[in-house]
Amino acid sequence: MTEYMAQVSLRDPNNKEKYIGTDENWAKAENAIITAAEKKGLKTVVELGEAAFYGPKLDFMVKDALGRQWQLGTIQVDYNLPERFQLEFTDADGNKQRPVMIHRAPFGSIERFTAVVLEHTAGHLPIWLSPDQVKILPVSEKYADYAEKVCELLKNSEIRASIDSRNETLGKRIRDIAALRVPVLVIVGEKEVAEGTVSVRREGADQGSMTAEQFVNYIKSAIAEELA
Repeated sequence: MTEYMAQVSLRDPNNKEKYIGTDENWAKAENAIITAAEKKGLKTVVELGEAAFYGPKLDFMVKDALGRQWQLGTIQVDYNLPERFQLEFTDADGNKQRPVMIHRAPFGSIERFTAVVLEHTAGHLPIWLSPDQVKILPVSEKYADYAEKVCELLKNSEIRASIDSRNETLGKRIRDIAALRVPVLVIVGEKEVAEGTVSVRREGADQGSMTAEQFVNYIKSAIAEELA
């Protein structure tokens, strides 16, 4: 998600009774937000009346795949609540000082963030973010033990994996897993057990056979590329 705007949310100067704190504290907090955004070189837009009741905000407005705008991350500068709570600290000279409170929510509401990301990606989450990174399908019950060994190796390598050993045809299980948007699928059968390999599919595309150890490196490299 690369399209975003940093919104400087200030109080409404014509409706000050909605907010707590002195004009002096509001001026300091608003100037701090504006100055910080300028120093970071952020593209910003100012919105009056969008501040929290205790202080101004820097809201990150992100566009999704449909061009709709959502407020996700937010940073708020607050001089007022430390006064109301009578917060103090002792500085290096032994003097009492009042702190400034910074409210920070990197993703905003986690429920809203999750919903926006799921819709933005149509459920095709990157491997690093997927709850189930790898699903292992033994062709039949005869290969369940081998599937367990592969799964254990992946889990020990901090890769989120699980086994689908339901009493369904292989084709149906593959379709069901595709519907769940699991990014990587591993199939193990007679050939894989004999050769000590796994057959890998990534988002429906065949990636060929590789040893379990090679597969671990494959997943870790794919995650590193996503996060680069």
